[in-house]
Amino acid sequence: MAKELSIFVDESGDRGGKARYYLLTLVFHNQSDDIVREIMSYERRLADSNLPDVAFHSEPLLNGHKDYEGLTIEQRKKMLVLFSALVRRLPVRYASFVYRRSEFEDLAKLTARMKRDISNLLFDYLPAFQSFDDVKVYYDDGQDIVRQALDRSIGFVLSKGVVERRKTSMADYRLEQVADYLCTIELAAVKYDAKENGETYNKFFGGPGSFKKNWLKQARRMAL
Repeated sequence: MAKELSIFVDESGDRGGKARYYLLTLVFHNQSDDIVREIMSYERRLADSNLPDVAFHSEPLLNGHKDYEGLTIEQRKKMLVLFSALVRRLPVRYASFVYRRSEFEDLAKLTARMKRDISNLLFDYLPAFQSFDDVKVYYDDGQDIVRQALDRSIGFVLSKGVVERRKTSMADYRLEQVADYLCTIELAAVKYDAKENGETYNKFFGGPGSFKKNWLKQARRMAL
């Protein structure tokens, strides 16, 4: 049977350059590792807790917007805890890159840096990546700089013949939601270190000590 690797991509940061930080997160999943049982268990826990089974999206969850409108903060906290438990059980690995917008004159330079970072990561684990017959990249094409960085790195290092970029959405793939979750955890780590965490982070993750001991430590166990 052909071996297939899926790469799910998420970013944090806006096109207009107003965000202070830009993060790019890649989640790697060997398709031979089944995740259906874990996902079904997660969905049962939501039902048992009388919580809606919506596509996990951390920003509106933290702020109570979109699908999370009308839910109490306690309900949203519970949803975050349940999803984090799902993430910990999944056979995936991830890598995340952090960029300060002030260090890049324009988006072209940021794109070039992303391309270099992704390429270096692939070269570091090249034998493992080359062991797959197919590599499929799932990204919703939300931002051009990410799409270009993916094309110029993954397509170049692994050869375009094994790369298939696919559009996705938060509702379609749980692993895309995992990428969103891990991107949020890494952004929170940056903001806690810079003492820019604010009250929203404190409400959901606790203070710096609690965040690092629990949320960040658990996530980093899955890092490449």
